[in-house]
Amino acid sequence: MFAINRIPGGAPGRSSGSSAGGFAWAVATSVDPVADMYIQTQKALAMIDDILVGLGTDKTNLVNATVYVDRIQLKDEMDRAWCEWIGDDPQYWPQRACIESRLVAYDLVEIVVIATAPQD
Repeated sequence: MFAINRIPGGAPGRSSGSSAGGFAWAVATSVDPVADMYIQTQKALAMIDDILVGLGTDKTNLVNATVYVDRIQLKDEMDRAWCEWIGDDPQYWPQRACIESRLVAYDLVEIVVIATAPQD
């Protein structure tokens, strides 16, 4: 059995991140109700950074990312923030999918990532 490390989430019954067996999972949305996909994506990615650090890893160890956008027409704004965040080195680019999906309230983007992480 693997030890599971969990980072508390902002809602009851959910963690914002967890790690076990050499992998870490994280999820984030923006905490600010701004109507701008670019800014919401920046804020969500900053939260992903914090969660991953709390799990002993970082974005250079990403394996997979799924990005849910409320309106696919705003995908270019999300991509701009993503590319600024992930950097220019393809060695650190995860496999990524982008899916249009209705999100809650003011959320325009929700990001879910999987990274390699040290085992406990």
